[in-house]
Amino acid sequence: MSVLSLRGIEKSFNGNSILKGVSLDAAPGEFIALVGPSGCGKSTLLRILAGLETADSGTITMGDQDLTRLQAAARNVAMVFQSYALYPHLTAAQNIAVPLVMRRLSRAQRLPLVGPLMPGQRQIIADIKRDVRDMAASLKIDHLLDRKPGQMSGGQRQRVALGRAMVRRPAVFLMDEPLSNLDANLRVHARGEIVDLHRRAGVPTVYVTHDQAEALSMADRVAVMIGGSLLQIAPPSVIYDDPRHVEVAKFIGQPRINLLASQVEEDGTVAFGQARVRLADRGLAAGRSVTLGLRPEFVSIDRDGENGLPARVERIEFLGSEIIVYSRMEMSGDTMIAKLTPAQGAGLFAGMTVRVGASAKHLFVFAADGERLSAAPLVKTEAREVAYG
Repeated sequence: MSVLSLRGIEKSFNGNSILKGVSLDAAPGEFIALVGPSGCGKSTLLRILAGLETADSGTITMGDQDLTRLQAAARNVAMVFQSYALYPHLTAAQNIAVPLVMRRLSRAQRLPLVGPLMPGQRQIIADIKRDVRDMAASLKIDHLLDRKPGQMSGGQRQRVALGRAMVRRPAVFLMDEPLSNLDANLRVHARGEIVDLHRRAGVPTVYVTHDQAEALSMADRVAVMIGGSLLQIAPPSVIYDDPRHVEVAKFIGQPRINLLASQVEEDGTVAFGQARVRLADRGLAAGRSVTLGLRPEFVSIDRDGENGLPARVERIEFLGSEIIVYSRMEMSGDTMIAKLTPAQGAGLFAGMTVRVGASAKHLFVFAADGERLSAAPLVKTEAREVAYG
């Protein structure tokens, strides 16, 4: 059962198509990270969800309620912005209280002179203050309630913005790159805090980011947007290990995936050195252009043997627990990136001639249009080659 459902969302600005029929479902309590490069439409989609923009076509439903044409104020959603959007003249307590004041007090009760004379106003304000204190305590910012945004660090302002979103107990949380203004160490700490708060709230969260590390480490499912289209949505491990499109494979993974131009051979196979895979579609014409994908951690480097294709080491990056080796393939001129352990990389140096190889089971094959092709690795036996998978 989905709490939030988007169907065929399209949006254009000045004739430029920004969103191209995006459909997405969020289950109760699910954390979805919407990831993609700048300009792919992810923030626009979030603003349409919040009611800050209107879709040209498509529908948005929450349970049995149609939100498509509802104003932002009528939707039970809370949004955390990249800039935090705190009121600079209000204290942290006052900022957190804003949505409660707007929801629980009438216009007359909010007037400074008339409000205190209205029946029930004082009790409502007392309840709001209690809820603000409880929320601040859960976020460990209760000692900041009297400070204004200019007196707080970026991490503290981020928590106040989260508190303001959470205190109203919305049906859906929307977060637009809330960690982008924090330094690297604080971002790592804040990821865990946001995931913990999400689990305690128990409502669907749609989290927009361009940082794949945030998406993979925080989300139950990752939705990859490229050029206004949602190319794949799946758990983080599936997005990484089983990309359905070359653009997904290119965007997810650090260091980036190796992509090599290749062709289908007469027997319907595609090869990288001694590694060979057979395409499931036997009708693909020989000579058809395809792209091979290979994650850096599955690249092997042989310094002395005959296995693999000849290459020359161009650069080596030492990162402590791993070594990144950049090699230039002699025949094609392509750059091949390998992720090795320090032991595997011992003795390698720039300018060294090596052989680069891989196991067939780790090769991806993509068609010219970017779609992943089904392929089975070939394993040699004494008499013949057998396809597995």
